[in-house]
Amino acid sequence: MANITVLGGGFGTALAVMLYTTQEHEITIWSALPEEIEAMRRDGEQKEKLPGVKIPNGISLTTDLEVIRNSDLVLFAIPSNYVRDTCKKVAPYLKGGTVVVNAGKGIEEGSYKLMSTLFAEELPQATYVVLTGPSHAEEVGRNIPTSVVAASRSATAAYLVQEWFSSPTFRVYINDDVTGCELGGALKNVIALAAGVSDGLGFGDNTKAMLMTRGLHEIERLGSALGSRTNTFAGLTGLGDLIVTCTSMHSRNRRAGILIGQGVKPYDAVRQVGTVEGYYCCNAAYGLARRYDVEMPITEALYHVLYEDADVREAVQALMDRPKKHEYEKLT
Repeated sequence: MANITVLGGGFGTALAVMLYTTQEHEITIWSALPEEIEAMRRDGEQKEKLPGVKIPNGISLTTDLEVIRNSDLVLFAIPSNYVRDTCKKVAPYLKGGTVVVNAGKGIEEGSYKLMSTLFAEELPQATYVVLTGPSHAEEVGRNIPTSVVAASRSATAAYLVQEWFSSPTFRVYINDDVTGCELGGALKNVIALAAGVSDGLGFGDNTKAMLMTRGLHEIERLGSALGSRTNTFAGLTGLGDLIVTCTSMHSRNRRAGILIGQGVKPYDAVRQVGTVEGYYCCNAAYGLARRYDVEMPITEALYHVLYEDADVREAVQALMDRPKKHEYEKLT
């Protein structure tokens, strides 16, 4: 049994409940928002994000980061735009060698840095693992069979997470391609947003299949430029996460995309839905594509829609009118 602190009350709550009910770890959920913790204590669940998923009485709830001092593992499950600030807050309490697990999926705005780089900068005393794959919080919290990947440059840390997180309903594979696993988890949100736009426009399954397949090719192409292994994106953190995020109404990225396709302004759609990582990640992916001279037409088209007020139907038509080519052009 391990002492685990979970940072974040959304997906973090789902993971906390799963870890407590299947492995009986000692679990504490931390939130920066006192009102969130108070509501969870009062209601016995996270009504806003995970209605119906009961939080066992044995799970502690707090706003005090002191709990990290005695933790064997610290799990980050917060939006990417809050990660750096949270790391700064955590740093004084974190013992050297502590395993930190990042379950968030994103790229830092402005710097275009992956989360592994950010953690290395802010928490150099920690051993980093990314936990990623097709894992809706709504299902993880209810112990619906799920499989993910734990990726780390430390084999020991990856095996530790696999051991502590695996259960009859939560299967964990390990991988050492940290960059590929992080890119797959982040960039699939961009394609899911585009797939939602297609749904909002009233297009069909053919269109979505096209976006998902060619979108995966874009992810592979950028991943190759950044040193990832191509086969990583054929696994859970690439294809698997792409499928679940593009097709499920649990996906906030897809839901925001549907609103945009129906005519809602992108920023208003994001505000209505909540945390939409694909909106911010599209900006970062577009910047990375330009930096590494990688062709990503779907990402570029979505960028123009999200940030330059391009017409969505014209953006789709521009994609269809691109020059004819071989399906399997070189990745780089």
